[in-house]
Amino acid sequence: MPETRKDITNFFIAGINYKKTDAAIRGQFAVSAEQYGKLLAIAPQFNIKEFFVLSTCNRTEIYGFAENAAALMQLLCTQSKADAGVFESLAYIKKGKKAIQHLFDVGAGLDSQILGDYEILGQIKMAVKFSKNAGFVGANLERLINAVLQCSKEIKTTTALSGGTVSVSFAAIQYIKEHVSQVSDKNILLLGTGKIGRNTCKNLVDYLGTKKITLINRTEEKAADLAQELGLRSAVADALMSEVKEADIILVATNAAEPVLLKRHLEKAGDKLVIDLSIPYNVETAAAQLGNVRFVNVDELSKIKDATLESRRAEIPKANTIISHHINGFLDWHAMRKNAPVLKAMKTKLQAMHNCEMYIAYSGRVNAPVTTDTAIQKVISGMAVKMRTESKPGCNFIAAINEFIATGTN
Repeated sequence: MPETRKDITNFFIAGINYKKTDAAIRGQFAVSAEQYGKLLAIAPQFNIKEFFVLSTCNRTEIYGFAENAAALMQLLCTQSKADAGVFESLAYIKKGKKAIQHLFDVGAGLDSQILGDYEILGQIKMAVKFSKNAGFVGANLERLINAVLQCSKEIKTTTALSGGTVSVSFAAIQYIKEHVSQVSDKNILLLGTGKIGRNTCKNLVDYLGTKKITLINRTEEKAADLAQELGLRSAVADALMSEVKEADIILVATNAAEPVLLKRHLEKAGDKLVIDLSIPYNVETAAAQLGNVRFVNVDELSKIKDATLESRRAEIPKANTIISHHINGFLDWHAMRKNAPVLKAMKTKLQAMHNCEMYIAYSGRVNAPVTTDTAIQKVISGMAVKMRTESKPGCNFIAAINEFIATGTN
């Protein structure tokens, strides 16, 4: 099987996100750490040697170099609960510069379900690190990712696109404030103390002004440590049934492959507000449909509007300008890298001509100065500029030789 070229024309992104699919559909294509490892193991079978997968509550996307997008989608869907045909019918596919633009938009938070959500940047870093550690990130992809990270940092520090406090975890707190009266009297149970769970927990404390919060995590030490840090209470996973019964509000941020909050936990346990921040859902469908349960998922949370989001929209033109600058910088670097072998060969050729007795005799016959290495580099630099802007490799080669001769005989 021929090796896929690492040119940007072979760079693809295929994915689904909140714009066209609901949380239930996205859950069928969510990729866990274990599934990601399996994708890395079998990727060579699809002739894919550079890729990464971004799987969040809002999207599942695969980025990589391939002969076509179909190869990437087929690889991704080996680990999904639905087949590749379903994914393909819902997916957006972008190639080359459009794929690069999409990645920059995602990294900046322009494509997030909540505009300017900066949590996506950490998720990109983790996804790329996973692939890089397995040897699936080469020079082109690494340079592209670094450009995206630098661009996002500049947008973060020079615009207000991520100003204020708005994220999925914060939106959960806003929902509680708007729909629950006398929150300080309510018992809150938080399942999961990973990154999203930790952020949610801190937002609960900071913005609801309550400490009637109990934490449960699969790794009990994590829940205990966070509880101690914030002056809260933790419980062991085996106590889930009794803790659910005592809770008025339950937030689920476990990001497990299968539901952790089940119908049997909630039925006959009294009225509950259950907020699921996980994709796929970590609340059993039957549990979410119980009459005593008010169920809210990430799609519902994303509908929250406030003044912060309105001010963020005004920053979009500034962010787009910064993105354009960084994309152009990456494309210039890529053009130079792509043409490096030809430029190196041309330089070697000119150095050989410079030392050729016939050329020296010709130059001397017309009383021309001997061409220096500086002049050779000037010719190469001019050739590099032309190769970036003109698709005339043979003509550029001949033009460089003519320029070199002219330099040495005028």
